Amino acid sequence: MWTYEKKLQFPVNIQTPDPAFAKIVITQIGGPDGELSASMRYLNQRYAMPYDQIKAMLTDIGTEELAHLEMVSAIVYQLTRNLSMEEIEKEGFSAYYVDHTTGIWPQAASGAAFTSAYFQSKGDPITDLMEDMAAEQKARTTYDNLIRAAKDPNVIEPLVFLREREIVHFQRFGEALAYVQTHLNPNNYYRYNPAFD
Repeated sequence: MWTYEKKLQFPVNIQTPDPAFAKIVITQIGGPDGELSASMRYLNQRYAMPYDQIKAMLTDIGTEELAHLEMVSAIVYQLTRNLSMEEIEKEGFSAYYVDHTTGIWPQAASGAAFTSAYFQSKGDPITDLMEDMAAEQKARTTYDNLIRAAKDPNVIEPLVFLREREIVHFQRFGEALAYVQTHLNPNNYYRYNPAFD
């Protein structure tokens, strides 16, 4: 099972509250390309993966995504701690505040609640790994957009770290896909599912 190390994977030390930015960075908690959907995607896909080394990789990356979820939650918490009602109202954080005060709750920047429809687990190694590569690129793009929108260096620094990890995961999934393909008939990848047939 897992061993929990009681520290963030990368430090988050935000001194200046910013509920307006919290409203958008929260998408990396519960949005369609966020860390919650990534962790659930990989940790569920591993069960049907027929190759032990790729199953282990899915476990490793899924676990790391939980660590990223923890980091983004720390960012949102630090951006919203000790807010006055005036700041909450001025920055348009009232709707979230009414439902959750300043507690962490998984939603997209649009306000849409997290749903399991955000992640896929098809039980086919090629399909799942292609989904995983696309998911990592979508998350990288979201981090790019957040970095462009951020102004505080203490917010930008952990976002840059998280963006870099999306790139590494994309590369790892590409390597895994190449490994799976070496076990298939190269003339007909799509008539055989090694997790089922």
